[in-house]
Amino acid sequence: MRAIHPAWAVFEYYLTTYRRVWRGTVFSSFVLPVLFFLGIGLMVGEYVDRGGALPVPYTQFIGPGLLAFTGVQIALMEAGYPVMGGFKWNKTYYAITAAPPRVRDIVAGQLCYIGLRTAVATVAFLVVMFPFGVVSQGWAVLAPPVALLMALAVAAPMMAFAATVEKDTSLALLFRFALLPMMLFSGVFFPLEQLPELLRPVAYLLPLWHGVELCRAAVVGLAPSWPVGLHLAYVVVWVLSGFLAAVARFQRRLVR
Repeated sequence: MRAIHPAWAVFEYYLTTYRRVWRGTVFSSFVLPVLFFLGIGLMVGEYVDRGGALPVPYTQFIGPGLLAFTGVQIALMEAGYPVMGGFKWNKTYYAITAAPPRVRDIVAGQLCYIGLRTAVATVAFLVVMFPFGVVSQGWAVLAPPVALLMALAVAAPMMAFAATVEKDTSLALLFRFALLPMMLFSGVFFPLEQLPELLRPVAYLLPLWHGVELCRAAVVGLAPSWPVGLHLAYVVVWVLSGFLAAVARFQRRLVR
């Protein structure tokens, strides 16, 4: 019988746990983004479309942006309090290190679980957009994989940060002063060109903007501001650097 890879065993642990609590995540992972889409995309979009400022209807503009943001939201939530709790409250990571999985297996397994959570939510969100005429081309099937990659780009450094904090107020402040500004300054609700020029470089540094650009290109065919390869390369850098940082932080916390 073939042995199970330690990272896969960690992934199975989180998957087994999620099977018991998945109902409690439906609202934040799926219902809330859909309500944003229906409330802002359809109702506010009626007024936006009258001005003709966008090259596509507002529902087509905001839909892919919210799909990308859904991946970021799930990533931050799953890589925040659960990681801190694994060190501080339930000591899960210390128990896992007593078994064959190494530190990098723990990080990789949890990132795979976060990726699965993102994939399920974004695919469902994409299906919801079909009846409203948001999806205009077959390339839309690439939007969930893009959101998954972007979620990993956010989750990995978030895991590194959560592994260092001792108080949950630090995470609360991060969600308040990082998640909301990222949503507002990444082109989810309005074109980046409407921001002051001094603030646009901030958006370029955020992985969400790159995900929004790629998802919008895949779903409705709007050409991204940068070449696709450059967008993807930047997000991959976030994934790899975040993974290395998370492994280092976990290693420091678990061996002391």
